[in-house]
Amino acid sequence: MKIKSLIFFGLIHCCISINAQVKEPVEYVNPLMGTQSLHNLSNGNTYPAICRPWGMNFWTPQTGKMGDGWAYTYTAEKIRGFKQTHQPSPWMNDYGQFSIMPVTGKLAFAEDERASWISHKAEVSKPYYYSVYLADYDVTTEITTTERAAHFQITFPENEKSSIVIDAFDKGSYIKIIPSENKIIGYTTRNSGGVPQNFKNYFVLVFDKKFLTNSTWIDKVLIADKLEAEGNHVGAVVGFQTKKGEKVNVRVASSFISQEQAELNLKNELGASIFEETVLQSKAEWNKVLGKITVEDNNADQLKTFYSCLYRTVCFPQKQYEIDKDGKIVHYSPYNGKILPGYMYAGTGFWDTFRALYPLLNLVYPSINKEMQEGLINDYKEGGFLPEWSSPGFRNVMVGNNSASVVSDAYMKGLRGYDINTLYEALLHGANNEGPLEAVGRKGVQYYNTLGYVPYDVKINENAARTLEYAYDDFAIWKLAKALNRPKKEISLYEKRMLNYKKLYNPSVGLMSGRNKDGSFPANFNPFKWGDAFTEGNSWHYSWSVFHDIQGLIDLMGGEKNFTAKLDAVFTMPPIFDDSYYGAVIHEIREMQIMNMGQYAHGNQPIQHMIYLYNYAGEPWKTQYWSREVMNRLYKPTPDGYCGDEDNGQTSAWYIFSAMGFYPVCPGTEEYVLGAPLFEKTTLQLENGKQLIINAPNNSETNKYVNELKWNNALHTKNYINHFDVLKGGELNFDMASSPNFKRGTTKEAFPYSYSTSK
Repeated sequence: MKIKSLIFFGLIHCCISINAQVKEPVEYVNPLMGTQSLHNLSNGNTYPAICRPWGMNFWTPQTGKMGDGWAYTYTAEKIRGFKQTHQPSPWMNDYGQFSIMPVTGKLAFAEDERASWISHKAEVSKPYYYSVYLADYDVTTEITTTERAAHFQITFPENEKSSIVIDAFDKGSYIKIIPSENKIIGYTTRNSGGVPQNFKNYFVLVFDKKFLTNSTWIDKVLIADKLEAEGNHVGAVVGFQTKKGEKVNVRVASSFISQEQAELNLKNELGASIFEETVLQSKAEWNKVLGKITVEDNNADQLKTFYSCLYRTVCFPQKQYEIDKDGKIVHYSPYNGKILPGYMYAGTGFWDTFRALYPLLNLVYPSINKEMQEGLINDYKEGGFLPEWSSPGFRNVMVGNNSASVVSDAYMKGLRGYDINTLYEALLHGANNEGPLEAVGRKGVQYYNTLGYVPYDVKINENAARTLEYAYDDFAIWKLAKALNRPKKEISLYEKRMLNYKKLYNPSVGLMSGRNKDGSFPANFNPFKWGDAFTEGNSWHYSWSVFHDIQGLIDLMGGEKNFTAKLDAVFTMPPIFDDSYYGAVIHEIREMQIMNMGQYAHGNQPIQHMIYLYNYAGEPWKTQYWSREVMNRLYKPTPDGYCGDEDNGQTSAWYIFSAMGFYPVCPGTEEYVLGAPLFEKTTLQLENGKQLIINAPNNSETNKYVNELKWNNALHTKNYINHFDVLKGGELNFDMASSPNFKRGTTKEAFPYSYSTSK
């Protein structure tokens, strides 16, 4: 066994050291990308998730204190433990969390005392495997995972007092040591909201070594030989005598349902498998999922960036369902606290992810999104509304009713086999009612449905952002209503409402602004003011949020030349800002300011599609230029590799689409708007067995413009491609050049979908 282990991990480390030559996509992933972040400056706000794609439980090394949303920070010098986590974002924080920490010598169980110095030089971070040397204890901890379980392999030195600390965290926890079974069980209740009163995360740990000593602790008091503890903050410590190089294996699983289900999850997913087997199984799963897109290029850093981004896109939302003793899919409902049949997913904010993450799932991983759509049905049945931010249930953050986009885009892209009529009912309910929280349903819906906008002067924050997003969401409902042959009166209502964006166009400034209840526009409007009428942005960012009718926006702005001049101005203006609404510079403002791209704030979501809008006004070469600039300048496969919050796969999905050469500007339509590919060759393995091959053989740092495009050897003159054409498979051949083709894509026949030109 020891010889096998040495050979196995010698091979892993060999693969890691020759990363640029490895053909397995998972070997290009750096889970540390985005981890060098702070509260006041985000370079991603990620943590290294050791997990399976969309897995229920993630694990991460913990450098931050208990309850700190910044669980792992690259610049930290010590690790306090290894934490099970479900955290989608530091701003949302965590739930279902507890930690494990090996120590030697004098027993230290409190998080500050047990913390050990580490070095990134003695750390290996892969999606399927994590290893770090804990210098204070001369211990190496290795982790691999399944969807609901984890396998730890901890290598101890020769020591009479080797221990493993289990911390069930505060806010109410329970723990019990069962020495006869080398087992520890318990539960944690710590959460950050979005759960019912009966929420518990039950856990079980099984060791392959008998316990020599047993202790539990409550708060800061350690009690030797006490096997059970319950209180605000409890934990356990089990001790061993170890030989030099001795490996102690710990198998761990948890459940939101019950203690018995946690043990069943452990049995079903790990059983008697050895550590190396689980590593290989996890690695194979990651290669299968990431291998749906194969990119070929000589730039190793760009390959690492691509697959690190793709890794992030398949982390969230997480599975919240489990498999019961009868093999049936069940879940604990974060909405009503009951155990119910069917799928459940959690850990995403639609304000972020409707834009590109869900369209990416519909293209590359539609069967997973079908499960997610079924989960949304359960959300609605159990909670009365669709969530707009789930972690794990309703959370009161962000604006909009963008579940409409997520539901509509899936159906319009061909997903079937679930109860779309119940989901449509959920969309109507959400569009016409305020929910139990401001961020559920539509805040200000009575104003919106009567005036056509949420007024600026009725004490509803971020009113212009709400109006613009409601209008787009009404478009998504309209598209779905037509597809479902709903009554004509109903279809007409949402067709009318989708044009409400026009009510916020302020002709005196040529941009969108808030609007008072009496119809007047606020005096002294400042388009550089962040927040106020907008969400985490200003008018220059939000004025482009007319995804469904860019031609209508062009008309408002005075035609194509005026429109493209305004697009240009976003990049040429200095990064000035007004932070008076917040009273301080929020991190999103700072991230825009320091990126040297004018008012373009790619680190936040509202403006991310804006680069592709040149295609609607006859200047597609500017899309090609700026998309390449953003990919090259704002994404790196490094701890500071993002330019703002990564946000559950959205900012990564932007990169994945853009690197392939197209982007879903308007989810709910069948079109992807063209940019220019980053790589020489990209191959999509579609779920229907077809392949989409994207060739750009003369692509280079200088050759970033599209001279000509052929689709299956036929000249393609449009500025977009169709989803259902892509599903048929084929080849897109880009002839790339160092200078723009000022003739291609300049006529209205080439422009992508806009409602105003579709009638």
